[in-house]
Amino acid sequence: MKQRTVSIILPNFNSSKFINQTIKSVLNQTYKKWKLIIVDDGSDSKTKLILNKFKDNKKIKIFFLKKNMGAGYCRNLAIKKSNSYYLAFIDSDDMWLKNKIKKQINFMQKNKYDFSYTNYFSFKDGSKKLKKVITPSKTNFADFIKNTSIGTSTMMIKRSITKNIKFTNTEICEDYFYKCLLLKKINYAFCLQSLLTKYRIRNNSLQSNRLKNIFWIWKINQKFNKLNFFQNLISIFFISINSLLKYGLK
Repeated sequence: MKQRTVSIILPNFNSSKFINQTIKSVLNQTYKKWKLIIVDDGSDSKTKLILNKFKDNKKIKIFFLKKNMGAGYCRNLAIKKSNSYYLAFIDSDDMWLKNKIKKQINFMQKNKYDFSYTNYFSFKDGSKKLKKVITPSKTNFADFIKNTSIGTSTMMIKRSITKNIKFTNTEICEDYFYKCLLLKKINYAFCLQSLLTKYRIRNNSLQSNRLKNIFWIWKINQKFNKLNFFQNLISIFFISINSLLKYGLK
């Protein structure tokens, strides 16, 4: 397999409690041909102090924004600053198992896939209990708007397919429409059936608020995906059911 370069996109805002673990899970990867690009979204001094400990690492590039611009803006900026063959994504409170990149690149190269994702563990902040989240072996746009099965921190994409595709600057769910656009462009994404990521469900975070998630997905479906009322209703119904099956009552 060719040793392809990977840019790892990490938006960060006030994650002082978790960011050290996240970065170390990247540093511990067995695959070494990567660069981590962190865009700090105007975090507090405690978070910046932790990030500054990594600023001399040649494999890590950190951009500090003067004001909060949102996760979508941060991801788009990081992608713009990258020049790799592949793009991978990780959130500031998630962690990777050490073979994540290596296994995923082998999976993509062997099968000539442009977009892949993996199974993952979910866990509630403060709990050591891990729940396995097993995702469909493949998904397309029609499937995805009923089951948002692709965890952002598990996905890897061939950089060439991302031209003119950007994250939305919505308050949350900025990654939802990005995945929709990619799936519309290439049809299918494929799952590596291995548990390679730990997804943290943070207490009182915007993403853990199920009603708020539903509200924003409805708006994105309406404004960007151009779904009509009944299509949107079906999308929200199945997303809600599948979310309950994956995570239970958060």
